[in-house]
Amino acid sequence: MPDAQLTYAGAANAALDRALTERPETLLYGEDVAVPGGVFGVTKGLLKRHGDRVFDTPISEAAILGSAVGASMFGRRPIVEIMWADFALVAFDQIVNQAANVRYISRGRLSAPLTIRTQQGNAPGACAQHSQSLEALFAHVPGLTVAMPATHQDAHDLLLAAIWHDDPTVVIENRTLYHGEKRAVRLGGPVPGIGGAAVRRPGTDVTVVTWGAIQHAVLDAAQRAAAEGIDAEVIDLRWIRPIDLPTVLGSVRRTGRLLVVHEAHTVGGVGGEVVAAVAESGIRLAAPPVRLGAPPARIPAAPHLAAAVLPGAADVLGALRALAGDGVHGAVA
Repeated sequence: MPDAQLTYAGAANAALDRALTERPETLLYGEDVAVPGGVFGVTKGLLKRHGDRVFDTPISEAAILGSAVGASMFGRRPIVEIMWADFALVAFDQIVNQAANVRYISRGRLSAPLTIRTQQGNAPGACAQHSQSLEALFAHVPGLTVAMPATHQDAHDLLLAAIWHDDPTVVIENRTLYHGEKRAVRLGGPVPGIGGAAVRRPGTDVTVVTWGAIQHAVLDAAQRAAAEGIDAEVIDLRWIRPIDLPTVLGSVRRTGRLLVVHEAHTVGGVGGEVVAAVAESGIRLAAPPVRLGAPPARIPAAPHLAAAVLPGAADVLGALRALAGDGVHGAVA
């Protein structure tokens, strides 16, 4: 099938449409998912095309996730939307104590092939209860798989991989990506498997590991750093659990420098896990590894205050300069 020109939201919609078409056991539901077409417009048209397998629910995240666990144990493959990742905390018992444990406590007799679609991160006008980046909470739990697509193609492919997966998977999107420019998206190909990072920009001097929407700021910074003689390799983890450590370690082994960038708080974040894995590997580094993320502060509602708290392209560029130091020809200290 030829590429389709789609927005990020359109790519996710195409994946949902394919799953509902090819797998009759799938269900798609959540708050405002059906008739309104999703609070962010991602599920538009799916009710009309697929009927009562797409439906709206009351405002009860615990009921949404609890019913999804039960349905998945009895042959269905639910895809449920939680508008904001912040609201998933209302149903954290259903995710952590129930969904993640199904295969283990049933001694493998049962599984919970459910997909939780949500989105997170800051956007203009958001507040402290709608701006958190919580991927580390999900990734900490054995039994859960966690994906964070940041490109149009991954918005399609990673969602399909999650739906086809036989264990609970959390797919975390970002509302700032939904309705930007259209890009070519390959449709109709084989459903990819779980896992695998993507090298978004090859480089030789510094390895930058990132994920989620912030990677676009990272790529901007890497381009600007290249003009100063700093050649940064940018790796998009894409899958937060399982992490593709071989790709990360292979890159760091070549560059000898590591910068991890994420929108989430650095304390207890996935960036610390990446740095620990590199340290445990015994790879000799030319400079201490650096984590760049949000400081231990709530995310302000005012856009100019949020911009002061969250890392941006200028912060990434400064970190690249500091990491490269005098060790890279032409670098600005």
